[in-house]
Amino acid sequence: MSYGQGGPPSQWDPWKPHSQQPWTSGGDDGTPDWAALAEASEARNKRRRLLFIGGGALATIAIGTAVAVAVVSANGDGDAPNRAGSPLPSTTDIPSGSGPAPSFEPTSAPPPLDPEEFIASKAKDKAPLSVESLFPGTQLTMGDTVYKKGPTADTSNCASAAQGTLTKVLNDNDCTRLMRVSYVKDGVAVTVGVAVFDSAAQATRAKGQSDADSIVSALAGGGVDQFCNAAVCRSTTNAYGRYAYFTVAGFTDGKDVTTKDTAVFTTGDDLAEFAFRQIRRRGEAQASAAATTD
Repeated sequence: MSYGQGGPPSQWDPWKPHSQQPWTSGGDDGTPDWAALAEASEARNKRRRLLFIGGGALATIAIGTAVAVAVVSANGDGDAPNRAGSPLPSTTDIPSGSGPAPSFEPTSAPPPLDPEEFIASKAKDKAPLSVESLFPGTQLTMGDTVYKKGPTADTSNCASAAQGTLTKVLNDNDCTRLMRVSYVKDGVAVTVGVAVFDSAAQATRAKGQSDADSIVSALAGGGVDQFCNAAVCRSTTNAYGRYAYFTVAGFTDGKDVTTKDTAVFTTGDDLAEFAFRQIRRRGEAQASAAATTD
């Protein structure tokens, strides 16, 4: 098979399928025309460069158009809140609410009622009063110690239940009532007496006028043997509100009390402490009731 036979030779087009390359420059010796091949390759490369350059230009134009459209859409005359000419308001221009902030008048809780105020005078101390309300039950527990309750007494003749200088002290300060109760444990007995006055000033004065010889009469009976009739005993005096309270403690076998007899001192102190607590509870109960009804 030889190239050049079967009619005029077709023109070779590098971009046209099945076109024949010009292998000769007019001769038929079968030697390729290298100059023609080089010229055709150069023409082909040049056309590719033009196509690439043209395609890049078109792509650049398309991207530029897209960016331009995006910019126009973002800055057009539509309703976008951040379009040019309509800056966002500063934080100071944004209203904080639909109206003025509510204001409240300053308030404060009322002070709690003072329990001592209700036991400071006859006018306010209206709760029922008896030996049983102050010293209820059949025994008294203080810490780990249990005292058995003995006899009780209640009189409006305060001097009749007092000894020594306490008789005059109670009379001079117009004592209106004297309640007594006794307790016993392991051969040690104690009587606590609560004197009632019309005012706290009278009770305080009675306490101040009392001395070592101001003694409430010991109360025996009901399982408590006689004590502190002739023997040396230990006594205490105190006051709270319109009440003055006294204790006398000693041995039921008639033995004198000395400073070494700590059991006697502890018994007297326990009953004095309990008397104070009960009087204070009386004031607390009345203060609580008054606060509830107000």
